[in-house]
Amino acid sequence: MSSLSNLDVLQDQLLAAAEAFAGEAQPLGELLAAMAGDVERATAEPLEIFPVCHHSPASALHMVRRLRDRPPQVIYLEMCEDLLAAVPYLADCKLPVALQAFAAETEAFPAGWSPLSVVAPLTEASAEYQAMTYALQRPETELVFVDRAVDFVFQWLPLEERLPERLSEEEEPPSEEAQMHGTAVGVELGALEPTFDRFLAFLLRNANVRHFAEWWDQYVEQAIIGADYATYRQVMFLVGSLLRRLGRRDEDLAVDRQREQYMWTRLKEHLAGSGLDPADALYICGAAHSASDVAEFGLGSDVLWPIPQRTSTHWLYGLLPSSFAAIEYQFSHPAGTVSLAEATWQKSLRAINVRPFRLEKPGRAGGKDASGRVGAFADEQVTRKLAASQARKLSPQSSALSPPSDALLHFLTRSPALAEADQEQLLRWCIEIVALARKNGYLASTADSIAIYQTALLLANLRNRSHPSPYDFQDAAVTCLEKERMPKKRNVRQLCHILLGGDRIGSVGYTSLPPLAQNVYDRLAPLNVNLTARTNQRALMDFKRRPELLPCSAVLWRLNYLLGDQTVQPIMGERSLGHQPIQESWEIRIGKYQGPLIQLAYEGVTIEQVLEQRLKKAAFSDEARANQVLVAAEASLLYLTSLRLTRELGERAVYLLRQETSAEDAPAIFDRVRRLVHYYRATPAGLPEWIEAFVTTGYSHYATLLPRAFADRGTSPEQIAGMLGFIFTLESLALSLGCSRSELLIAVGQAGQVEADPAKMGLLWTAEWLLKLRPLEEIRAFFDHVLANPLLAPAFPDYLNGFILALGFAPQMAAFLVELLSKVFAAVPDQVLLPWLPNLILRLRPHSLVLQALMKEAATTFPNTLAGFEQWQPPWTRTQPAGEETLPGGELSDTEAAVQALLQSQPAALQALAWLLNHAGS
Repeated sequence: MSSLSNLDVLQDQLLAAAEAFAGEAQPLGELLAAMAGDVERATAEPLEIFPVCHHSPASALHMVRRLRDRPPQVIYLEMCEDLLAAVPYLADCKLPVALQAFAAETEAFPAGWSPLSVVAPLTEASAEYQAMTYALQRPETELVFVDRAVDFVFQWLPLEERLPERLSEEEEPPSEEAQMHGTAVGVELGALEPTFDRFLAFLLRNANVRHFAEWWDQYVEQAIIGADYATYRQVMFLVGSLLRRLGRRDEDLAVDRQREQYMWTRLKEHLAGSGLDPADALYICGAAHSASDVAEFGLGSDVLWPIPQRTSTHWLYGLLPSSFAAIEYQFSHPAGTVSLAEATWQKSLRAINVRPFRLEKPGRAGGKDASGRVGAFADEQVTRKLAASQARKLSPQSSALSPPSDALLHFLTRSPALAEADQEQLLRWCIEIVALARKNGYLASTADSIAIYQTALLLANLRNRSHPSPYDFQDAAVTCLEKERMPKKRNVRQLCHILLGGDRIGSVGYTSLPPLAQNVYDRLAPLNVNLTARTNQRALMDFKRRPELLPCSAVLWRLNYLLGDQTVQPIMGERSLGHQPIQESWEIRIGKYQGPLIQLAYEGVTIEQVLEQRLKKAAFSDEARANQVLVAAEASLLYLTSLRLTRELGERAVYLLRQETSAEDAPAIFDRVRRLVHYYRATPAGLPEWIEAFVTTGYSHYATLLPRAFADRGTSPEQIAGMLGFIFTLESLALSLGCSRSELLIAVGQAGQVEADPAKMGLLWTAEWLLKLRPLEEIRAFFDHVLANPLLAPAFPDYLNGFILALGFAPQMAAFLVELLSKVFAAVPDQVLLPWLPNLILRLRPHSLVLQALMKEAATTFPNTLAGFEQWQPPWTRTQPAGEETLPGGELSDTEAAVQALLQSQPAALQALAWLLNHAGS
């Protein structure tokens, strides 16, 4: 490596880059000398540096050959040091998976970042996975992660980089598989893609490629995958130096230097503490880090970097299912990059006849030793000798550490060593893509296969390639097969991705799952469904025949509450207060959506614990409102059996209700409290203390707010209807618990002194009528005046809206509303009625449930047949004795009036009787 005079072509390429970006400040000679110095320094380092690229088959292949040829005693790996805790669980996994660190809460970082999550995806075609697997199989080899801890990933992360990116209108949303990592921050070993946009554009334009992954595959990956080990290292050192010096932004270089200082410090500390010979160690890092210029670089330097303090964030570690699409989306790789790398990996293994390191699942051959590690392969010495023999046959120069000076140029520019296999592969692709296109509705024939083959060769020639790449094949297939529209769901480019390997989705085995997930699997075992399958699993439960399945139903309902319908979805059945299930049907997709269940497991040991924590967190947060706490209290009744928790949440709801100064949540609170009161009245224990306290507090609270609510234009009629519904529906209970009706009389009297909106006037008059503060004849006379006055008639729908809302707590007004609507359609001229009729319909539409009472009243008021209208007389037009008020529903006799007075004087007995007749609240 002392002379690079033979690298003429390489120098021309570096010259163009240097002239474009370096200028006079950094002459070309210095740049080339610095790159050569980087290669020489990394090669001469006593601690062997193994440079890698992220998910590079060549790096993984050389890693396998290096480990089999000379097993190290310790492997230092560029990976977050605290992620090492998750590595032993890789045995019971289907790749790809990701090492994950998770923190549900943190006080050290902005609240918008929570929950914090870091993932490090692994595939079989990655050098880091091969190293981890090797260390797990050999207990005598120690694996040490030396990169910064996940806490520093967020400490060193700029604020703007953590904010979620918004998709443009032209971008399609990512698929479910691509979003398997969620909002996690990805860390990768050996990231080499340039971040300096001008350099990247220059590199891609001159190489006739669209993506850096394509450039890497054509000009580096294919060249070094069959090289000897020494040349592989030198090429990677050189490329890493080039991309570091020309392709990185200053801010990215600053982060790289921090990481390098951290890694070399941790590495030196471990070597000093263990007393190992550096010759028995192997340091695996990204190729760009081999050209580091920090003072801590190398064992010849005694400089150590002071490691900063971590925050108090509590991190949990585990494994997360991943996929090729998720890896590509996480690191902004073009679609199909990882699947192409996997295909190259498999092809290279067959061609070079190298056996990769694979972990056996627990219980299979190999077993585990006493330490819990997976047993090593059967005959290590025989395997090592065979691998060394194969390596010598394939690479005569494998033992030479210093190849000829033109070796770098030769391996960067030569044709692929497996050209004949590539030719065969291209022919097979051309045939198979046509067959796949036919299955997906495309009109394709053998002629298209020939056209694709010739077009791929043409594109390769135009792009200065000796042989078509998979990217050339994809472009040729799209050119020859794509039509104006897709016959089915997939286009030709998607079919090419499927043909070249497609997406692969990993899973985490039972023994590698966290305790909560294992507990869920165990408790759902009686259902006899395959919880690991990626297809929908249907569970049918008949509780009359198999009452032992009721606990399974409870688990599914809790999962549905915590995770939503995506993981488990009820098809038949419900979960409501007092409901006893008979049969249920569920769609279970735990195997397909395993990630959310694993994320849930970071919050607790059982789903009941997580559910209680979430309910309490929602109830006791600073932003909590009384309605939200009532929702939590109802959920505790539905999904948990903790009387203590329900009481605690109920008392919190009472406290928050006293603090509220608006009626914003009054309708929701009224509906939920009424439902809870009915539920508790049906239980042997009766009403608990907290629900009694809530009713009495709500009665007084809403009565106090009534005057201001009627005067405030920001309070909607629906909110006032909710307040009045709470007061009048639960009044008998509140009065029996010690409340005084005088509070309500005073509040309604004060509300009548202010000028309110027409919709609110209907609510106010209904309340006054119920309290006998306003006779119905006065209300009837007012509306007769409104209908007779053309200037007031347009406001009639607003007045009517208030009375419709009042039906929720005063269903007796249904007869009066029927009377009003009948008068409107009978007396108002068409030229007045038609302009505001659309407004009337819009007012009635939102109250479909309340209008059911109105429809029933109309059905009892009007004749059942058309002939009956000839002699029919509306009840409101009948004559009555002087001094008597015509009440809704017609006139009352003296006996009826006496009965009504008796019942109104005893509201508690009336409500109890109504409850026995299932008419509570009427």
